[in-house]
Amino acid sequence: MSKRTLEGTNRKQKRTSGFRARMRSHTGQEVIKARRRKGRAKLAV
Repeated sequence: MSKRTLEGTNRKQKRTSGFRARMRSHTGQEVIKARRRKGRAKLAV
């Protein structure tokens, strides 16, 4: 069985779409607000 064709890393995932990464920018904060409004169980990765 061959490996998957696309595989990311956890560090990259956290740095780009983690909670603290989102809170750094204004638009990221908007994303968190929108997810809170929708009632998401997970706000960020």
